[in-house]
Amino acid sequence: MGDLKKSQEIRIRRITQLYYSRPDIQKAMYEFCIGREVSPRYFEGFGKRPDSLQYPADIINLAKNGATSFHCSEEIWKDPLQISTEMNEKQVTELRVGWDLLIDIDCAHGMEFSILAAKSIIDSLHHHGVKNVGIKFSGSKGFHILVPWKAFPKDINGIPTASLFPEIPRKVVSYLRYYSEKIMSSLLPEDFEKNFGEKSIKKGVKCKKCNEIATTYEQVELYCPFCKIGEIRRFEKGGQKEKYSCPECKRKLELINPKEFHECSKCRQNSLKNPSNFNEAIIESDLYELMGLDLVLVSPRHLFRAPYSLHEKTALASVVLTREQLEDFQKERDADPLRIKIRNFSPDSEENEAAELVMQALDWAKSTGFGEESGIKASGKYAEYKPIKLEGLKEEHFPPCIKKILQGVSDGRKRALFAIMNLFRSIGMEKEELEKKIYEWNDKNEVPLKKGYIHAQLVWAYRRKPIMPPNCKEFYRGIGVCSPDNICNAIKNPVNYVIKKNLGNKKEKFKN
Repeated sequence: MGDLKKSQEIRIRRITQLYYSRPDIQKAMYEFCIGREVSPRYFEGFGKRPDSLQYPADIINLAKNGATSFHCSEEIWKDPLQISTEMNEKQVTELRVGWDLLIDIDCAHGMEFSILAAKSIIDSLHHHGVKNVGIKFSGSKGFHILVPWKAFPKDINGIPTASLFPEIPRKVVSYLRYYSEKIMSSLLPEDFEKNFGEKSIKKGVKCKKCNEIATTYEQVELYCPFCKIGEIRRFEKGGQKEKYSCPECKRKLELINPKEFHECSKCRQNSLKNPSNFNEAIIESDLYELMGLDLVLVSPRHLFRAPYSLHEKTALASVVLTREQLEDFQKERDADPLRIKIRNFSPDSEENEAAELVMQALDWAKSTGFGEESGIKASGKYAEYKPIKLEGLKEEHFPPCIKKILQGVSDGRKRALFAIMNLFRSIGMEKEELEKKIYEWNDKNEVPLKKGYIHAQLVWAYRRKPIMPPNCKEFYRGIGVCSPDNICNAIKNPVNYVIKKNLGNKKEKFKN
């Protein structure tokens, strides 16, 4: 083993300085790593953290000092050098300006299955409107697939998306894992499972909500016939049952009334409480488990191999590919560091290209119970807020800030949309009228928002309970529309203004 490691090290060190001296390699790596934390690896170990690239020439200088590969962060920072392990979550969030979605595919059973997995993920992204996707060889047995930060909505229900890391990318990656399995099934040869008969194949009953294979348990009663006491326990089927003694007489407890049931470890559904979620007649294999695929769950400060970095064990380059090149990819030929051509790993995505993907992933996560919805739900006294249905409502009942917004704005369009959308929902405006007013407002803006962005925000809003619009003063001053009247000084929220004005008008009519 020692001789093998030594030969690998000699091999990689023979080409590092020659390879990293290429100006086009330096340029491609440097431009991708701008704003990212970067850590060089010196064959066996990594360099200091945090670190970053200041100039393209840093790459060859580090290679001359023994660096063999370069690894960078998914997260994008104001200044990577300011990152510290002593920072609290709030300080880290303030320093983070965005993140890319990175999907890591690594199949232990061969490159052909890594290729099938990569194709299924890319096709899944395309099905959700994400057309601009980065693809690169990992340098060993798999691929990295990237959706740039530009493609994601910059706020979700008024919360900056940059602050929702790693929650949002984790849910998106898990959703894609679930969604792409159906596509992968259609790409596999008919004799796939037969060829893997000698492998350890995980089989079982699938959870209908999240498509994961459930664990089978046995629920039993532990009973003492002498003391007439007992308790209920569960054991994983096939596992060894522990021996329990009666706490009173110390005799061995009997195991009676066993009940077999299935439970999904991801969404916590079980067949005792929800039998319809599991189909007893269908026993299926888990394709991802079967092929050893792992779509890496995102974690803070996670590093991955930078595009065009070399790999210590293979001496191959982490080369960027097109979807078409996956079909007949041969790593020894296509990732040879002496033969590669430069492409951009981070494509020029359209703004909010991944908005629909995010909404679908969050809905899936909520329905399956995957993860927590922290940071996305309304909180505090407005968490269970229900819309108020006001009769005879007119635009004259709106506060001055909302009237100004409805005339069209030049700055703060997204914040303005958030305010009026939640006001309209909070006062019980019908969906058809709400959408009509919002699109009419957008046409009045100096630079209208893209209709796709508005649509995504509306879809997201309709799938959630209404929440109150932002409170008065600071939020509306920020977009230059705050001009309070005498009612504004007595209330805290635009909804309160509408209610007060609406009721005031009714009292006047009653007096007359």
